[in-house]
Formats: sequence, C-alpha cells, structure tokens
Amino acid sequence: MLKIYFVRHGKTKWNLESKYQGASGDSPLLNESYIEMNELAQYFYNVHFAHIYASPIKRARITASRIRTRLNHRPPLTLLSRLKEFNLGQMEGMKFSEVESKFPNIFKNFRSHPDLYDGRSIGGENFSDVINRMTPAIKKIASIYQKDDNVMIVSHGAALNAEINSLLNVPLAQLRKRGGLANTSTTILSTDDFGKHFQLVKWNDTSYLSKKPSATDVI
Repeated sequence: MLKIYFVRHGKTKWNLESKYQGASGDSPLLNESYIEMNELAQYFYNVHFAHIYASPIKRARITASRIRTRLNHRPPLTLLSRLKEFNLGQMEGMKFSEVESKFPNIFKNFRSHPDLYDGRSIGGENFSDVINRMTPAIKKIASIYQKDDNVMIVSHGAALNAEINSLLNVPLAQLRKRGGLANTSTTILSTDDFGKHFQLVKWNDTSYLSKKPSATDVI
C-alpha cells in the first residue's frame, strides 16, 4: 500500500519564542534543527521515496531540501502552495500569551475548539479553509502513485494536524484531540485505494531524534 510520510519542518526562532508564524510569518531555523533534519534523513535513509512535496514557505522548503540531499535515493522535490501553513491573520508574529490576552476566545478555540474557531474575524483562515485547500493536493498525490510507493510531505504543524485528522475522518470538533505535532516529527498514513481512504500507521514519531521534544516544539 502507498505510505505518505507527513513531516513537520524544523524548529525556528519563533517556535522557540512561542510566537505564531502562520503562512506569512517566517523566522530562521535554529542550528539544532539542521542536526535533527539529518537525524530524520538518516532514519529514513534507505526508504525509497518516489517524490517529496513541500510547502514553499522557507522553513518547510529548507527542511525538505536538506532531508532530500541526505537520503540514499534523492527523489524529485516539488513545492505546492496548497501545503502552506494556516493563514493566522493578526496572530502572526504575536506571542501565544499576547494572543491569549488580546483575543481570548480566538486563542481558546484555535487550541481546543476547532469547530468554533473564527479565523476570518482576524483576517485569517478557518480550519475548514485549510482542510479544503490541502485535501485536493493530498488526494491527487495519493492517486498517481503505485500501492507500494512512499511519498514525503513536508509542511507545518497546525495545517498538518488539521489535514491529517481530516483524512482520518475525525470530526472538526475533535481535530485537536490526538495532540500536537513536534518539529521534525513524522506522521505516516497509508492507503490501498489511491487516496479514497486512509489509515494511521504512526503519529508524531520523534524516536529518531537525539533530543527529546520540549513544550515549544509541539503545536
């Protein structure tokens, strides 16, 4: 069956500072992140990936490129705008604590009640917006590869969390119940019917990292 490896980008300065980055915000990857990308690539060194797809946002693009160059087989790399992070509107660049103070309901619902989150009120996307733009890309990818292929998707924590759970038919209200995704983590889904249905193989795997993820690694 086809396996899709969903990888969250390496940790950035704003991740460390507990700031929202979103689709427009971006900050440099930490030096330690390059080590962790190498560890991920080493762990999957002999997995033959038919293709790597990545968000064009710099932190994801660099993560994908570095992993690719350190695999035994170097697959083609394609950037897809549909794989970008949430547009978080006014939250982008703000610390979590600042958002909690200025937009308490937005903060609470983004973290715990996706079905009630109103991103459009602050100039951003809702969870359904992100899912509706990402799903066609994932479904198309799943439809064009053979059942024994492997494909890697490098994207962002909030967007991947929403999309992966949606692919597993988790209701919108429960999208956050499985927990967050750590920087440089891998979540694997499989499909044996070219993307009509997906099964969870592994969630938020970081076993290959020498450093245990901290609270600022997970979203």
